[in-house]
Amino acid sequence: EPTDRIFAVTKSYLHREMDRGAKEAGVKRIRIHDLRHSHISLLIDMGFTALAIADRVGHESIDITYRYAHLFPTRQAEMADKLNMERKGA
Repeated sequence: EPTDRIFAVTKSYLHREMDRGAKEAGVKRIRIHDLRHSHISLLIDMGFTALAIADRVGHESIDITYRYAHLFPTRQAEMADKLNMERKGA
């Protein structure tokens, strides 16, 4: 229905919980939107492709996902190592 909520919680509830959690953990509070960036960074670290990530988070263009390109180079050495292992028959 037009008046139904997509999410069971309100924005103000999320803000209060973020404030409470940050205070309890003794860390700086981040914006709720920053969780999206953390999610994308985690997916990159887990080895998912930019295309798969773009599809998951709804980026209209993969170019938007490549704004996180500074996180992808850390995977280059890992890929080279795996290719070398394959070449050596390991």
